[in-house]
Amino acid sequence: MADMSGKCLCGKVTFTAVNVKTGYHVCHCEMCRKWNGGPTMAVPVGKIVFPNEEYLGLYESSDWAERGFCKNCGTNLLYRIKAGDHTSVWVGAFDDQTAFKLFDEIYIDSKPDSYAFAGEHPRLTEEQTLKAFGVKS
Repeated sequence: MADMSGKCLCGKVTFTAVNVKTGYHVCHCEMCRKWNGGPTMAVPVGKIVFPNEEYLGLYESSDWAERGFCKNCGTNLLYRIKAGDHTSVWVGAFDDQTAFKLFDEIYIDSKPDSYAFAGEHPRLTEEQTLKAFGVKS
């Protein structure tokens, strides 16, 4: 795990993510697909630090989670479980993305039939995903 920097498309929101894991989740839940226009590719981080939060927007997407974005350009940046220490950052927001590899797919039971990710890796249902993140549905 390493510390890595990143930013939104316009550069108004910058961050340093601490203890970044290199294996990313592909999330197929309906909210992620609506939020991104397709599946989310996000990597868990230990902590994320924003030197200036003026343009950072937070959207409470459920009773237990929120999503972060740039209020200027609209770049989606993060997903955070409010009661806990889980934060995932969109892979595309990092300045250097070369270290990242697909780790697993989550909410596989919500994935449309129109696309598929190749390879052998864990594929978790919604129930398995919520249990893994310690969320009571």
